[in-house]
Amino acid sequence: MKLIGSAASPYVRKVRVVMAEKRLDYQFVQENVWADDTTISHSNPLGKVPCLIMEGSEAMFDSRVIVEYLDTLSPVGKLIPSQGRERAEVKTWEALADGVMDAGVLWRLEATWPKRGDGERSSAWMDRQRAKVLGGIAAMSKGLGDKPFCSGIHLSLSDIAVGCALGWVSFRFPEIDWRVEFANLDRLHEKLLQRPSFADTQPA
Repeated sequence: MKLIGSAASPYVRKVRVVMAEKRLDYQFVQENVWADDTTISHSNPLGKVPCLIMEGSEAMFDSRVIVEYLDTLSPVGKLIPSQGRERAEVKTWEALADGVMDAGVLWRLEATWPKRGDGERSSAWMDRQRAKVLGGIAAMSKGLGDKPFCSGIHLSLSDIAVGCALGWVSFRFPEIDWRVEFANLDRLHEKLLQRPSFADTQPA
């Protein structure tokens, strides 16, 4: 398998962490989708990463679809329950974490995209996305409470998604000091960083 992505993307990191936890072999091909010479549309018509190229050159996207597929490839470290409320809970955690990242990306693009002039940037739009990021992080902390992991007592996709979101917020918005306000999230994040899957994929 070949994974097309960026080392800075939290969505790509989520896939890479799952790959590592499932002990799957793959080739990582870095791609800057914002570069004028990007070829990502040859694999993903939406022009986004991550994109997983499988044997036979079939392409799979986006991150939620990819991690769902990867979890079926190996019985090692099952990350997504197969059915019922437990499965819905894990997928809801993933949706929350992805929502934080979605809002953060929109906020950052509005603030930094070079093809938009300063007079074209909307402060109201950025404030709206920032509120979603902060609200999502607060919801993560409330949902985690004093549990060792987001969904019970074992690592699951819930923790991977949350860890990737928090790591990316720190990377792109260091002024958001969620570690001080939400000590339980800080403990979880530090515990995740002890795992090679997280330590080896920190955004850069």
